[in-house]
Amino acid sequence: MTIDEMRRELQRRLKKERFAHSIGVANTAVKLAEKFGVNTEKAYIAGLLHDCARQFENSELPAEAVKRNIKIGEVENSMPLLLHSYIGAKMIGEIYGVEDKEIAQAIYRHTVGARDMSPLDKIIYFADMIEPNRNYPGVDELRNFAANSDNLDEIILKALDESIIFVVQKNSLVHPNTIDARNFLLLQKEKV
Repeated sequence: MTIDEMRRELQRRLKKERFAHSIGVANTAVKLAEKFGVNTEKAYIAGLLHDCARQFENSELPAEAVKRNIKIGEVENSMPLLLHSYIGAKMIGEIYGVEDKEIAQAIYRHTVGARDMSPLDKIIYFADMIEPNRNYPGVDELRNFAANSDNLDEIILKALDESIIFVVQKNSLVHPNTIDARNFLLLQKEKV
């Protein structure tokens, strides 16, 4: 499937606002990939398809995960929306013909992060937070921080901090992978 065909298929499956967000993430991911020397085509495809499983309602996600043999953890059981990233990582092969493991991993990790994220993982995670359609308190600060930093790890550390603060302020569960991602980056920083 060509990128144009992927775009058309995604547009057919997603709500208008979700599709616009996906285009925003794809374009933002390309800019970040150019800045940090990451493959721009992979960044575009991962950004475009990162939310492909959002075609399902939250209530449908557990059944879609089970259908694909995806383990549903305690946090995901309580917050089924988190499953969309794991399901999406499988759907890119099923529907869009994308068999690239790096792209699948970036999609899998884009919501809660992970220990030892690849540069592409980090770019998709961050592009999802700052794409132009996003509008929440602190988003402009994150955009400015990224524009003025040449250190992808520092950018992701700030993004993880903001994500954790946001989730805690909502009195929601913090996914252990998010904590693990943050701790991993801090420990790497200590080694330098």
